[in-house]
Amino acid sequence: MIPTPSTSHLSADDFESVYEPAEDTFVLLDALEQDSDLLKSSRVCLEIGSGSGCVSAFLGAICGPSSALYLCTDLNPHAARCTALTGQSNSVPLNPVLTDLTGALLPRLKHAVDCLVFNPPYVETDDDEAFQAQEDGVIERAWAGGVGGMRVTNRLLDQVETLLSPRGVFYLVAVPENKPLQILDEMRARGLHGEITLKRRAGREHLHILRFSRPEHPRITAAAAGP
Repeated sequence: MIPTPSTSHLSADDFESVYEPAEDTFVLLDALEQDSDLLKSSRVCLEIGSGSGCVSAFLGAICGPSSALYLCTDLNPHAARCTALTGQSNSVPLNPVLTDLTGALLPRLKHAVDCLVFNPPYVETDDDEAFQAQEDGVIERAWAGGVGGMRVTNRLLDQVETLLSPRGVFYLVAVPENKPLQILDEMRARGLHGEITLKRRAGREHLHILRFSRPEHPRITAAAAGP
């Protein structure tokens, strides 16, 4: 079992403005760990909305701290600082980038990302609440997802096919309000194969981890075909 990265260097004050690792984080880590053999050869890893940096540090434990480039984007400068500190504390060279989703990285990362990860603001709210949270920079922006909880997620879904390398894999956290099966259908229309790789109930939330890849991905295609 791969240990959860330490975030003990972060304080309660940090978590006033940066999302603290919680059950959705840990379900995502479990999904990444069960795919560790698939991910070990990744050379470019990109986490959208890295927050504390816990997820990217975990990817570093899977892929090797010196074997991949670890890019971590966030709009929140406090999150960028926390991500950098978490990388240092866990001996993984995380590279935080202050940007909206992938704004500062395209087109340089076109078809270059081997592992793309997003734990979005998925809680269903009205759009005004989600927009205001983003504008005000308050902690609610980490979870307020607008109508259907998809206000931010839909923007990234438009970019996934452009980002993924031929062997690239995209992991997305979702809940039933986000309509995971509809997401799978929409991404299939964009030319990507998708499936739900893990489900877990956490309190009132029923968490889903969705995994996407190109249909010709050799390892996933072989696994789906079976013996």
